[in-house]
Amino acid sequence: MNDETTDFPPEKRLEPPNPQLIRAGIATIYDLETLRECVGYENANQRRQFVLDLLARRAQEIREQNKDDDGVHDE
Repeated sequence: MNDETTDFPPEKRLEPPNPQLIRAGIATIYDLETLRECVGYENANQRRQFVLDLLARRAQEIREQNKDDDGVHDE
């Protein structure tokens, strides 16, 4: 578990009653390790499809950012 997860664990990111707060919690995930922990938490608890979809989209964004940071460009 990394520092980001310790400070803001999956239950805090994914359990707010307001969907906008859930979206904000997911948007502030910047690494795949934290994202995987959130997916695991959601799968073990509520299994909400909209949350899993948001997490999948965020995973794709992180992968694309990492690819760009590695100097790989699709030009």
